[in-house]
Amino acid sequence: MADDPRRRLGAKGERLAAQHLEARGCEVIARNFRTRFGELDLVARDERFLVFCEVKTRIVLGTGRSPRTANPLGPFASIGLRKQRQVRAMAREWLAQGLVEGARPPEIRFDAIGISFDASGRLLSLEHLEAAF
Repeated sequence: MADDPRRRLGAKGERLAAQHLEARGCEVIARNFRTRFGELDLVARDERFLVFCEVKTRIVLGTGRSPRTANPLGPFASIGLRKQRQVRAMAREWLAQGLVEGARPPEIRFDAIGISFDASGRLLSLEHLEAAF
């Protein structure tokens, strides 16, 4: 599985998303936490929020000014109601396990980070939607 291109792409996107959150003052406290509902990509915190972050990474095909994408929403297209419910269920399980060390921030937020690369692996965009759902 280590040579699976989709896994490598996802891992690259999650690393960039974690760096982005850290640059914004968050501490990443969990990555790829497995639950019976699936896998939480990132859990981070700052003084105010405990953030459960869904990361979606895509390759954009085409070149020039009009790249072809499967959906105008780009990476965020796959975060529908079903995925939102799944992430909430995973967050409940994570919280039930008491995995926050130290004082827990007073608020919870669900963010989404969408990352797009071109076919050569060059970063095209990183979009962060706070309180996405």
